[in-house]
Amino acid sequence: MRKLLSKIRRACDEYHMIEADETICVAVSGGKDSMAMLAGMKGFSNFSPIPFKVHALCLDTGFENMDFGKLEEFCREIDVPLTIKKTQIAQIVFDTRKEKSPCALCAKMRRGALAEAVKELGASTLALGHHADDLIETFLLSLLYEGRISSFKPVTYLDRTGVKTIRPMINLREQEIIYIVNKNNIPVIKSACPVDGTTKREDVKNLVKQLSKQFPESDERMIHAVKTFLRDMDKNNL
Repeated sequence: MRKLLSKIRRACDEYHMIEADETICVAVSGGKDSMAMLAGMKGFSNFSPIPFKVHALCLDTGFENMDFGKLEEFCREIDVPLTIKKTQIAQIVFDTRKEKSPCALCAKMRRGALAEAVKELGASTLALGHHADDLIETFLLSLLYEGRISSFKPVTYLDRTGVKTIRPMINLREQEIIYIVNKNNIPVIKSACPVDGTTKREDVKNLVKQLSKQFPESDERMIHAVKTFLRDMDKNNL
């Protein structure tokens, strides 16, 4: 847990993610990334020089056989309030729209629902569990499938809502998170999404692994390059 807390603190300091006395809504899907972030943000709140509160926020997207019992128990264990917001995202994406490539629409709807839930709680900051591997995967997805150079920033603002989005695990690698979750027995809820593991993101994840084998440390260099690119964009107000 020490590495998790250290890297979360560094990200929060480096990118000025936290304001004094605010409530940070941690988006929790039940997967390893969001559960590790929830544990890390709660732990960090206990010694952060900038005081803040943590509130877990989970979307019930409507997939069948979703059991939030482990999440509810974990939140009680670490003393974090939990809100589960019921939505019809799964029905709209898969049954009504019958999307062949559902991830983009699903992500857009989830962002909207999360922002709405944050405002309903009287908060203004949403923490997402994206890590360094997500950063380069998103960059490659934009480059290969959309023909543009783009990725998410450590701190962004959702249009028209005024909700600030932070990514406290931006300096953590996925393998570090897997180790932390296993080492500290952090519970994980299995995804009920029918396309999980078969998406374009999964293809890009495998591509990054192949590149790392052929060109050692290429993944670390890509992370550095994307962070530098985003930092330069901010400096130039692009």
